[in-house]
Amino acid sequence: MTRIAGMAGNRGRNLLNVADRSPGGAELAVVLTNTPDAPVLEAAAERGIPTEVVPLTEDMSRSEHEEAVIEALSAYEFDLVCLDGYMRILSDTFLEETPPTLNVHPSLLPSFPGMDAWGDALEAGVSVTGCTVHLVTDATDDDGEVVESEIDGGPIVTQEPIPIYEGDDADSLKERVLYEGEFRAYPRAVKWFAEGTLEVDEEAGEVTVDADVADEEGGLPARRIGPSDRLDTLRYGENPHQDAAVYADYTCEEASVVHADQLNEGAKALSYNNYNDADGALNLIKEFDEPAAAVIKHTNPAGCATADTLAEAYEKALSTDPMSAFGGIVSLNRECDAETADLITDSFKEVVVAPGYTDDALEVLCAKDNLRVLDVGDLEGASERFTEKPIVGGRLVQERDDQSIDVNDLEVVTEREPTDDELESMVFAWQTLKHVKSNGILFTKGTETVGIGMGQVSRVDAVRLAAMKADEHAEGKDAEGAVMASDAFFPFPDGIEEAAKAGIEAVVQPGGSVNDDDVIAAADEHGMAMAFTGQRSFRHD
Repeated sequence: MTRIAGMAGNRGRNLLNVADRSPGGAELAVVLTNTPDAPVLEAAAERGIPTEVVPLTEDMSRSEHEEAVIEALSAYEFDLVCLDGYMRILSDTFLEETPPTLNVHPSLLPSFPGMDAWGDALEAGVSVTGCTVHLVTDATDDDGEVVESEIDGGPIVTQEPIPIYEGDDADSLKERVLYEGEFRAYPRAVKWFAEGTLEVDEEAGEVTVDADVADEEGGLPARRIGPSDRLDTLRYGENPHQDAAVYADYTCEEASVVHADQLNEGAKALSYNNYNDADGALNLIKEFDEPAAAVIKHTNPAGCATADTLAEAYEKALSTDPMSAFGGIVSLNRECDAETADLITDSFKEVVVAPGYTDDALEVLCAKDNLRVLDVGDLEGASERFTEKPIVGGRLVQERDDQSIDVNDLEVVTEREPTDDELESMVFAWQTLKHVKSNGILFTKGTETVGIGMGQVSRVDAVRLAAMKADEHAEGKDAEGAVMASDAFFPFPDGIEEAAKAGIEAVVQPGGSVNDDDVIAAADEHGMAMAFTGQRSFRHD
């Protein structure tokens, strides 16, 4: 356990925040101040933290005061010193007798190193400031005089950016730097010390943080900063009572709906839900090299297909569930031609997303009132390794699900081998299923969907839903003879039994259930072929 000697000048809010959060299991061994009536003393006592007061009198030299502080701290065991508004200038008299000492400065050093960092930032007219946690080093010369250029000049451990908003004054900026900046950065630095991921080379004056590195081989960084600027204020969020805006990362080079050109001037702007659905639609059709089309509704595919031509792919995708496709988002992975445009405008759609349009296609699409037409440009490449989901109190971050399989990745586990057509359908189904909300079940024939069961809390219910969609909502196709894909293993044979009732003849699923043998036996009993992928494809967002 890392023990901290905290030294506060007044309220000690950073120290108390560290005490309350105990980052990395670190605890305050003592809180010391030079002011007998400092509020931090009472707050520390309420938390059961020992306190010390070492007054700084006018007749005391800096070294004499530091020696008195060392004497007061000698009764405690500690591994780290944390300053909070206390003696930002220390000499080797103190520093050579104690463990590493941290301080936090309310700016992004080396910018605005003075005592009025907030006012200096506002006066300079910058749009971003923040705070810096750094190691404290000697800022005095051999005669004990302060060297101004050395103040707050120790190696930087971590920084936290904070935006400056129009209308900010020194007080409002100071509060935000403290509560949104320092309250994040200081505990982070303490946590790194406590967990042993931070190394200090005092001779070289360098700090190395292993935990704060994410390379291309894998690993997640210890902190994540999202660069984004408000692109537009939206009419509302998911519902009319929610305010909303879209923010843009201007360093993103990957095709995206955020940076897409809306080609039909005069049509209403994209809504929050349009952006969300269009993003899902675009991500789905990026999966395929062949001409592909998808129709998305509420971020779920209502249909998806690949074919020799874009128009054929769209027809097959739409026919999966034309009723649900009403008011949906269409995504294409080829330049939209006039034939495809005519098919799209045959029923109500909200948005079309494609990497380009012919002039004839644009003439057709733009004649449709309030059909938003987005040109996302080249679909090649992916620029962002991670995806994230905000949750109350933080955010979840993970690597993107870029898994891709081919026929050679499939492990056949049943007595009957899949046909070549079934194997092709399994691969198509698996790439599409990644974009269906869990629990997700997909029925496919060839490279087109025929029934989709999504978002169910029971896998067998997802099978029933896919069967119902295929038999009642699909046009010109049904579940008979189809391939079924499941985004996770079947925990019991009941899902296979339901699939058999629908006419399913082959199954692709991850495998890995304790009941795999029973599930395989059920498939064998019905003459089904089954293959395992060995990897799951959950999607919960």
